[in-house]
Amino acid sequence: MKVSFYAAILVVFVTVFMMFAVFFDWIQLHVLIGPYYIHHWLSWIGSTFVAVFTPIYYWMKRNKPSSLKNLLNAHIFGNLISFMFVSIHFTQQISRPPQFYPHLATGVVLYPTMLLLVATGFITRFISYKNKRTLLFLHKAITLTFYLTILIHVLHGIEII
Repeated sequence: MKVSFYAAILVVFVTVFMMFAVFFDWIQLHVLIGPYYIHHWLSWIGSTFVAVFTPIYYWMKRNKPSSLKNLLNAHIFGNLISFMFVSIHFTQQISRPPQFYPHLATGVVLYPTMLLLVATGFITRFISYKNKRTLLFLHKAITLTFYLTILIHVLHGIEII
């Protein structure tokens, strides 16, 4: 197996560990930095990376194929770390006490969408199978779902809708 596979697995394990650490209050991320909490900043950084880098990756792999290996690594590991940041935020939200439990709204759709993006991307990249084209199509369709859901989630979060 390639080093990138083991590095990706490591990022996934660190993500799961961080989720447990936040859920069981081993680490405290409900701390303000400016007007917002750390876990909000992390989710915004992660979501912004995915939302901005994905079309850049798509464009560059078609127009600068010589840089595909570096682009693919940036796409994989940037998105895995972004998913970690979003996972931390989601875990922080669902671990709040009942009297402060958030109205999850579009977050309930957004998080599984990101989970499916990571899963389909991981399988597409690292696991050999017969119908790779079908999964790539699904990965792209889920990406569209991500964009639509993140737009609604942000507009809801800033109370426009």
